[in-house]
Amino acid sequence: MKRPVDHGAMAVSGYTVPWHIAAGAPVALHVSSSRPVRDVRIVRLDTPTAEFMDWRVEPTGSAASHRDFDHGSFPRIAATELAKATEISGVAFEVYLTRNDGARVLFECGNLRLGLQDGRLTSTYDGKPQEVGEALPANTWLAVEISSDGNATILKIGSDDLLSPYRLHRQFDRPWSPTGDMVFGAGAANDVKTLNAKFSAIALQTATGHIAWTFPTLLPSGPIASAGGDSVLLLETVNQPAFCMTSRRWDGSSFDPRLVPSHYDAVHCHDDDMGALQWPASYHLHVPDEAPAGVYAFEVGHDEGAERIVFFITSSVRRAPLLFLVPTATYLAYADEFLPAHLYEWMCEDRGHRFAIDNNLKSLYDYHSDLSGVSIASYKKPKATLRDDYNYPLCGCPHNLPVDLHFLRFCHNNGIAFDLITDRDLHERGVGGLQGYEAVITGSHPEYMSVEMEHGLRQFAATGGAIAYLGGNGFAGKVAFQDDLMELRRSPLEAGRTWDGPIAEQSLSITNQPGGHLRASGRGEFSLTGVAISLMGFDGARPFTRTPDSHHPSAAWLFEGVTNETFGDEGIVLGGAAGYEVDATDPHLGTSPDTTVIARATGFPDSFVHDATRWYEGGADERASRRCAEMTLRHLPSGGLIFCASSVAWCGALPTGDAMNDVGRITKNLLTHLAAAKSRTNPDRRQQSGDQPAARSGSTA
Repeated sequence: MKRPVDHGAMAVSGYTVPWHIAAGAPVALHVSSSRPVRDVRIVRLDTPTAEFMDWRVEPTGSAASHRDFDHGSFPRIAATELAKATEISGVAFEVYLTRNDGARVLFECGNLRLGLQDGRLTSTYDGKPQEVGEALPANTWLAVEISSDGNATILKIGSDDLLSPYRLHRQFDRPWSPTGDMVFGAGAANDVKTLNAKFSAIALQTATGHIAWTFPTLLPSGPIASAGGDSVLLLETVNQPAFCMTSRRWDGSSFDPRLVPSHYDAVHCHDDDMGALQWPASYHLHVPDEAPAGVYAFEVGHDEGAERIVFFITSSVRRAPLLFLVPTATYLAYADEFLPAHLYEWMCEDRGHRFAIDNNLKSLYDYHSDLSGVSIASYKKPKATLRDDYNYPLCGCPHNLPVDLHFLRFCHNNGIAFDLITDRDLHERGVGGLQGYEAVITGSHPEYMSVEMEHGLRQFAATGGAIAYLGGNGFAGKVAFQDDLMELRRSPLEAGRTWDGPIAEQSLSITNQPGGHLRASGRGEFSLTGVAISLMGFDGARPFTRTPDSHHPSAAWLFEGVTNETFGDEGIVLGGAAGYEVDATDPHLGTSPDTTVIARATGFPDSFVHDATRWYEGGADERASRRCAEMTLRHLPSGGLIFCASSVAWCGALPTGDAMNDVGRITKNLLTHLAAAKSRTNPDRRQQSGDQPAARSGSTA
């Protein structure tokens, strides 16, 4: 259902296509504005001060204007497809209703419309409402059959719930004329909220036989072809419903759609689903060939201010020994988080979150109106909370992008050269995309990773590369990518989740592999870095204190120039170096015995919540003793090393400008050591078989 963008909180919103590119490539800005656009220019954000670029931004001819959002997903068979069938006499489908208030549409085609009014069945013939019928049961599979003999139309609805069987039989004394589009869960005119429901097993009865559609377990890249009948008819799913959902055939015998695909042949449609937007491009930039890699934005000015719409220019050739990995998966997961006031206390205001609320946008931390989780998102949408001036209402301070920018500015101020790619680049190129670098540096919160990303980092470290993990709660959630989409699944198997998905629906539709935590698949966190989240809290960050092991020569170089045993008592994230989400070791969960704890932060407020997935042999007493953050260092047999700051707040504790503090000294010591560590590097790393860069798609060229 379309609605104009509510620009009350932000006069301008938009997105770029692509989101990240190499120098020499084009990028387009798609924008909605409630005010006349005064100017559009390019600004670089990762330099010590914002740097406006003398690059020509061209209008496309489609002027920026007030655009629409289109919410709600549904299956549809276009009239042009139906015309391929011979004498349609009936339709059947399976539906699983969830939470639906007000007026909804169950099915519409031609002169027949079946709807719901607060859960009660309604029918409309030739535009004339019929009687309001009985309530249809929710949260159970219903089989719906509509047939017509040319004189009358018969409707049958039934469930096979053994404890609460349901049967409905209605006859309408007028024929059904299946003209126009056939729409399931929405009106043909898209004039009411779409239906919150699962759909499966859509089929037509025609004069030449049965035509049926099976929703695949793997997310399709286009319409779904029919089986049976004389012609192939295409069914489209509008606005990105969730695929790989349990259907009427699921019996609990397996949770793996690869083993029992017929148990997962349903889609879940929601009235607040939103796929990739199709706003026209209003501005175009051809990035100069000599453009340096970094974090950039289109700054769109209007009569009362400006908004910045972020994109990334990535490195295509090696120019520095260090490589910064932009955590776009985490950025997209958090983008437009709803943060409803009845669940969360806001410590500050942020216009991006207000924009999300006003426009009913959802992040991958949110749940749909029927309480099922938001599991898939496109980057082709406004990411109103992805800004350099962003403050997270839960903690009243910067989070994600502005903290990572704080780190990159520190590097510029201190002469630390780096190249830059996104984690999506790593996903597509694998370890080949890391070739030639001494070390990979993460941002403050690289929480989400695909199997391909994690495997690339693991191979890199195994062949002599170093990983500088400068964040917290990283390498945790498993995601998958397809074109502009990113998907994740959550379930009761995870602690700290913001929505609950059934364990049976944890498999990703993009890969059909299990979702959830990488840890559950033997990857990420402990097995890669040696640490994982131990505490989460939104106030009272703590300093770190060195351990005796930090004075050993294998680690002491990190602390050159650091005279204090305790450090990190200031910062832009909760006022310290250890805060928001912090990590700790756990040998029981996979921390390698050659991992050295070199600093520890303790004394966190009671408001910091312990990771509920951790089990301790010593029970509550041992759990209490493990309320800490642990900074670690691991030297690998390959010659590589892994450093873990183990705190989302670490990068926020770096100094600004020409100032220096102990967090800055440690970080600078680390990066200069890694950049110059030729003697540490395995010379065979650059010659590993299979490590050649993969072909690059147009979005990351």
